[in-house]
Amino acid sequence: MSSLSEIYRDHQTARGFIYEDSYPWDDDQLSQIERKLADSGVKYCVGSYVDIHGVPKGKFVPLSHFKHFAHGSELYTGYALDGLGQAPNDDEIASVPDLGMIIPLPWNPEVTWIPADNTLHGKPYEVNARVALQKVLGQAKQLGFGMNLGIECELFVLQQNEDGSIQIPNSDDNLTKSCYDVKRFMDRYPWLDKMASAIDLLGWDLYSLDHEDANSQFEFDFNYADALTMCDRFTFFRMMAKHYATEEGLIATFMPKPFADKTGSGAHFNMSLYDLESGANLFKRPHDEDPRGLGISELGYQFMAGILKHGPALCAAFAPTVNSYKRLVRRGLMAYYSWAPVFNSYGRNNRTNSLRVPMSGGRIESRNADASCNPYLAATLALAAGLEGIRENLDPGEAQEDNLYELSPEELAERGISELPKNLAEAVQAFATDPFVKETLGETLHSEFLTYKSEEWRHYHQSVSQWEIQQYARLF
Repeated sequence: MSSLSEIYRDHQTARGFIYEDSYPWDDDQLSQIERKLADSGVKYCVGSYVDIHGVPKGKFVPLSHFKHFAHGSELYTGYALDGLGQAPNDDEIASVPDLGMIIPLPWNPEVTWIPADNTLHGKPYEVNARVALQKVLGQAKQLGFGMNLGIECELFVLQQNEDGSIQIPNSDDNLTKSCYDVKRFMDRYPWLDKMASAIDLLGWDLYSLDHEDANSQFEFDFNYADALTMCDRFTFFRMMAKHYATEEGLIATFMPKPFADKTGSGAHFNMSLYDLESGANLFKRPHDEDPRGLGISELGYQFMAGILKHGPALCAAFAPTVNSYKRLVRRGLMAYYSWAPVFNSYGRNNRTNSLRVPMSGGRIESRNADASCNPYLAATLALAAGLEGIRENLDPGEAQEDNLYELSPEELAERGISELPKNLAEAVQAFATDPFVKETLGETLHSEFLTYKSEEWRHYHQSVSQWEIQQYARLF
């Protein structure tokens, strides 16, 4: 009987086949995969794609129909989903599973989760973020590059009350600075162990987990992978975290800023390009050979300059919610600095920049990415912007090593440092007016994002909050 670990080992590299000239699996290969799944007790498969928000969608198919499923038998009314660019009179889209990434659910091995790509009339349907990412990866491939990506997974584990409010479930997790606290980590051990054990079973190479800066906030760090694989893993990670939290009677939330007086949850993107032939990291060079001393190659600086050039527009994808901009503040209602980036700048191990180069060099960390992002959409735009920086031989300027939180507006202006958008409306405006974004995503996907995010801002801006009632109801 095939073990789950064998299936994980054999199918943990997303192939991204959607733009290939021919289907990559023949009938014999499909039969072998089906037998292996059957031997391990799998009964159902779900080919899961994401909507504009990065939320997984899909139909469940009995294993007896695996071959039809593998060829895209499942059709969807795109108008029933957010951001797929369809009207009620449009033909249905299909989902074609990427069999290079098969994940039987660790908590229910009878069901296997497989990321999928949308097609329409047999062609890639580009109003889909995973498809869009593959298109830009194809552009990188023409230059001889692949993209590696690591995403730092931060989240809160909370109790939700009957009235919908949320609270820290552990009354003892109340330190002003709870980061790395061992006792509060152990208080949440059952959930953490379920998560860590599942990640190890999946073969993702978990190397660290800790209690994060805020109360009942945690972080998981597992090894980087090619960009498509990492986006698939992050999508599954969010689903898995929610399931195991439910088992504990709690909720796992990827809301970027659940509490005004606590640190928010990022999803820092650690990016590098690699040579497709040798696999070598093309951003890495010895620190003493780098005139700026960061351990980054000229190619890496050009890539970074492309991201900075389009920083405000990219912020809409990295930080895509109203709530995201409660995180992107210098301090807010906290007793100390927020750690969040508010400046479109880069530096060494300086967390006040939006782009940071860790001490080891060889990679670029985008710090404005948060836990609510659609990872495929964010990676698509980050890669496309970086490639533009390479093609145009852009220079990011000098690294910023000071605490930028403490500089005056005049001092920032003297250095040519601009702030990132302060709210979703500003980010959406930057997204709308930067021609690069529409060129990268295509008109329809670009328009869908703008439509949903503009409406999100309108609803938020026109709602009446509890703060307003408390502030004004009896004031005048």
